[in-house]
Amino acid sequence: MTNIQELANYVRDSAGKIGVQKFDIFGSSVDETSVQVDSGEPKQVKASNRSGVTVRVWNENNNVGVTSTTDVYPEGIELALKTAYEASFFGVKENVPDFSPEAIAPITADTEATAPQAPVAKLIETLISAEKELLAAHPAIAGVPYNGLSQRDLDRFYLNSEGATRHEARSYASIYLYSKTDEEGKKPRSAGAFRISRNLDNLDIQACLKEAAEKTISHLNYEKVKSGKYRVVFSPEAFLSLLGAFSNLYNAQSILDKQSLSTPESIGKQIASPLLSVCDDALHPENIAGETFDGEGTPTRRISIISDGVLTNFLHSAGTAKRLDAKPTGHANIGAKVTVSPHFYHVFSNQPASQTYNLDTAENVIFVDDLHALHAGVKALQGSFSLPFDGWVVNNGKRTSIESATVAGDFLEVLQSIIFVEPEAELTPSGVCPRIWIDNLSITGE
Repeated sequence: MTNIQELANYVRDSAGKIGVQKFDIFGSSVDETSVQVDSGEPKQVKASNRSGVTVRVWNENNNVGVTSTTDVYPEGIELALKTAYEASFFGVKENVPDFSPEAIAPITADTEATAPQAPVAKLIETLISAEKELLAAHPAIAGVPYNGLSQRDLDRFYLNSEGATRHEARSYASIYLYSKTDEEGKKPRSAGAFRISRNLDNLDIQACLKEAAEKTISHLNYEKVKSGKYRVVFSPEAFLSLLGAFSNLYNAQSILDKQSLSTPESIGKQIASPLLSVCDDALHPENIAGETFDGEGTPTRRISIISDGVLTNFLHSAGTAKRLDAKPTGHANIGAKVTVSPHFYHVFSNQPASQTYNLDTAENVIFVDDLHALHAGVKALQGSFSLPFDGWVVNNGKRTSIESATVAGDFLEVLQSIIFVEPEAELTPSGVCPRIWIDNLSITGE
């Protein structure tokens, strides 16, 4: 556990000793235990403690030098301050980063949410029993090639020479189960599920098992699908992976780097169906791994990105906010270059739909459960995507697995073509989101 006050004191002493006036430090340490099993035996047991500290120093000319270290003891910090000071004379001359004006703003959120870690033997025993149960769920399930149960304690801190000190500690446990089938004369089929909670005791392993088994079994009787335009329903996870793949749309750093589908003038424009609202909410109650401040010490908060289809905000660091005459939003990652990234999405609808839709009564609808090859199939600067997926053709509630197909389209057109946002949201690793209905999307099958 980092003693932030002690750390702040010796950082200030070291800085005074070497004549550094202006500096800031961001660091984190992760204490993690994870296990994997294979056929009832432990396959891998890992315990690791990783820490990383980024130190920035501004020299007399207000140029900044950045260095990173894993040593949070006085000698290590002093060396890092010296190195960063030397590097500052080679620092960038334009758009020099500065402290966040909100690094000393009060944080109202709870910064402490820890739980004791369970013994490793209990992790192994729990995962072996989950694997056994999943294998027994159906004769065709031949293995659970990917599985993992892990618990981690995360400690983060930020401090600067103007008196800012931030510290938070979090614990969480997560399980992942991905099963595979093997039936004679048929292609192997697979599906997975994931759950996260504060500690092992509260982890809903039964729900994870049930979801992995049901999904895997539902893919056993698969059929080819005809190519064409379909009404498509995205699962929460599939929709959020698309949203994340095109995050340049609302990422202020991407916009300033001209690597975005938006420009600074895009705020206030209708970019999606009025049915869609999206927030980035690090402090959402379901975000177990939530952060209360970013790499520059700015408090995190709920930021509306799209409101009733209108682009309302970009995600900012202190530097991008200054250049675009906005406020920092708490999305900065500190490093040699400050980057901006989202925390945790919350997708919902404020508007009543003109018509509601239901998978139990819909006809000839494609339900996309999981998108693959996002690194290869997304052209983020052109707005287009073509991605293989796992999913089903749904007719009046009956699901028939699709042998293999890709879904393709233009992301901005997809946003405009939303016809229904279901009221029930689900928790996924990247946010809370309901199923999203889209009209007229291209599916390439046979």
